[in-house]
Amino acid sequence: MTHRESLHKAAGNGLIHRRHLLGLGLGGLGVAAAGQVLGADQAMAFELPAWSRRPGPGPSRYGQRSPHTDHIGRLAGDPNPLYPGGGASRSPLHLLQGTITPNSLHFERHHAGVPAIDPAGHRLVINGMVRQPLAFSYEDLLAYPMVSRIHFLECSGNSGTLLGASPVDGTAQSIHGLVSGAEWTGIRLADLLAEAGVLEGASWVSAVGADGASMGRSIPLTKILDDVLVALYQNGEPLRPEQGYPMRLFVPGWEGNTSVKWLTHLKLGTAPSQFRDETSKYTDTLPDRSSLQFTFPMGCKSVITSPSGQMALVRRGLYQVTGIAWSGAGTIRRVEVSADGGASWADALLESHQSEKALTRFRIPWDWQGQDAILLSRAIDDRGNVQPDRNTILAERGNLSTYHYHGMQSWAVGTDGNVRNVYV
Repeated sequence: MTHRESLHKAAGNGLIHRRHLLGLGLGGLGVAAAGQVLGADQAMAFELPAWSRRPGPGPSRYGQRSPHTDHIGRLAGDPNPLYPGGGASRSPLHLLQGTITPNSLHFERHHAGVPAIDPAGHRLVINGMVRQPLAFSYEDLLAYPMVSRIHFLECSGNSGTLLGASPVDGTAQSIHGLVSGAEWTGIRLADLLAEAGVLEGASWVSAVGADGASMGRSIPLTKILDDVLVALYQNGEPLRPEQGYPMRLFVPGWEGNTSVKWLTHLKLGTAPSQFRDETSKYTDTLPDRSSLQFTFPMGCKSVITSPSGQMALVRRGLYQVTGIAWSGAGTIRRVEVSADGGASWADALLESHQSEKALTRFRIPWDWQGQDAILLSRAIDDRGNVQPDRNTILAERGNLSTYHYHGMQSWAVGTDGNVRNVYV
């Protein structure tokens, strides 16, 4: 029996049990699955490269990435003259690992571009149904006790192209790149509201940003008092301008537009404000033409990031199938992977620490010997939510709206190794 034959098959079409990742790593699954075995003569002849024989530059004021990774970047849409400053740029999910997105690669979504805010002139005002209206400068907020939490952020329009009639020829970045993960540090909004004194009967908080669009969203007070932050830092450094510097609302697990950037006003009241962006946008139109408003939480979801659309398998042998999973309702507890279009499933290894409303990295080994395959992943969270397939979402909601798509992604692998987006 060969070493490959001794591997425990976990499901059909070449999926290998996840335990082989834990015990051996891919290098032990085959004869150097992706590396090169050196003979004795070659090992003796190895010569130190030039960069190891002379000093390099010294310390710098602000770190830069290697020029050999310049190809890793966000994907921005073309400017729209009818929507100045609007648009988005997408994270390169297929080129990243782990669950924390670097600040320079975190996705962006703007409604009127990025304002150039001087923090010395910026204020956050809290008023409406409070005992005492308050105004905070940036320096005021820096003096408050802060907490740090790791959460995902996802635009409600992420993956919406999969509701189209025909599958687009896209990548994990172009289809799913409006999601990222980060550590957010800031002040619990509940603490600031306690200082202002919430009056009886208040049930909604209206948040407004200082951008040219005055982007506004209404959020139930119950959510605000649960886990919402006024975030000042992302991954340890002050928020970058495109992420809301000097301060933003951060609403864990809910659609990204509720995490209002460049936060300048919070008003408490008894009803939502019906802002432009919660009537003309960010509603879910159903097949009967009625629309659901305030469908805030993001669904239980996963996507395989490698192999994924427009990639190519260049050799036969063992590969890692890897991706990310997340849920706006809680914590990812399980991810299943299929290599035969959903006919059989195997549990993936959840590599990262699973925390609430955060990205989780999953992996599973796969033996590809040139066969046709359709790769799928299916996430399950600690509330029992199971990621649906595309047909289930279409049956429930139709495709008049492109928001809140959390169905499975299907990647077809051809006999030539090329990977493309398909519907199953």
